Amino acid sequence: MQNKEPFAFIFDMDGVLVDNMHVHARSWAELFHDFGLEGLDPDRYLREMGGMKGPDVLRHVLNPDITPEEADHLTEMKDLLYRFMYRNDLRPTQGLETFLDRSESLGVRLGVGTGAGARNIEFTLGIPAFQNRFEAVVGAYQVKRGKPHPDIYLRVAELLGTPPSRCIVFEDALPGIEAANAAGMRSIALATTNPPEIMQTGPGVMAVIDHFESLSPDDVLEKLSHALCENT
Repeated sequence: MQNKEPFAFIFDMDGVLVDNMHVHARSWAELFHDFGLEGLDPDRYLREMGGMKGPDVLRHVLNPDITPEEADHLTEMKDLLYRFMYRNDLRPTQGLETFLDRSESLGVRLGVGTGAGARNIEFTLGIPAFQNRFEAVVGAYQVKRGKPHPDIYLRVAELLGTPPSRCIVFEDALPGIEAANAAGMRSIALATTNPPEIMQTGPGVMAVIDHFESLSPDDVLEKLSHALCENT
């Protein structure tokens, strides 16, 4: 008997819904430079820390024993700088609006799982292209553990009422790919932040695309349905 449970597409936000991760990397580098802290190579950030909570980035690069208060303060400073730097360039990733329209017409449930804080989520999802699009939005501040742990994506799937095996995650960073795989979800990788040869090494990656014009929702559902049949 054909499974009638819904499918779900879960989108990371930064680097997926909007092509902005290089701005995040620059804002981290500028913050560290301004405070006289050890510099952060933007390429290293994109490769190792994309999608992580801000405090986790600070612990990873600066000081594993940084206090929660200081980590939160520096993260807020960095996010303010990021929003200032990106405000005039904020727009959906190429082809995304058409992709979302078709997904909705197919009855796919749509959610967002992001390592961003509340202010950055409001900043990005507040633009007209994203309003009333997503049934569930989960930020890192709403779960105990951020990416690469699976908590964010499992919570989105729960809110969407969709089993993890019937979810596809769209990600641009390896920690997010690892989080999706740990949640029991396959993923489509976007090469907006890292080159395709890096993204295709992630566990559970079904395809690597440059933007959303490269793949239709129909193709994604066909790939996922085929993978599910192979596992039954």
